Amino acid sequence: MNYGLRHGTTQTISVASASVPTNDAFGASTEYVRVVSTVNCHITFGGSPTATTSLPYLPAGEIEIIKVSPGEKMAAIRVSGDGTLYCTELSE
Repeated sequence: MNYGLRHGTTQTISVASASVPTNDAFGASTEYVRVVSTVNCHITFGGSPTATTSLPYLPAGEIEIIKVSPGEKMAAIRVSGDGTLYCTELSE
């Protein structure tokens, strides 16, 4: 599916047994993010997010487009096995 959105900065998160946030907050023009992980994980967004296993589940290899606000960050925690999550900022 083509959403017609511009790709911006891509950040990676090392998904492990503890919640890890993105290093940088989303930019001023970011309206959505495109996320995909190499492992099953749980994700969340916010100013200082902490992921837990009770939050939304992201299956490995599934691409999600999620509405976010500028200045937010993303955090993830693994289900089992470490991996990498890719978070690409998108704008119109």
